[in-house]
Amino acid sequence: MADDDNEGRIPLRRGEYRYVQVADDLERRIRAGEFPDDSVLPRREDLASEYGVGEMTVRKSLGVLVGRGLLRAMPSVGHVVIWQCTDRAHE
Repeated sequence: MADDDNEGRIPLRRGEYRYVQVADDLERRIRAGEFPDDSVLPRREDLASEYGVGEMTVRKSLGVLVGRGLLRAMPSVGHVVIWQCTDRAHE
């Protein structure tokens, strides 16, 4: 199955789990300040559409980021960014 029509933010690479690739890209975006501290990530449905993957893939990706200490899952709210940039040059 070709991903030629994939409108996702990142080109997904063969041989690597998609949920890890999505988690890595979301981490990059968090660290770059696209999602600042205390912000809520977009809904799983929206992220799935953005990346061209299924919601279960996004769910696993978010779990990885919770494990990495970048997000906190909050019931009825979503996933909140808890990573704090310690590099003052980005402020």
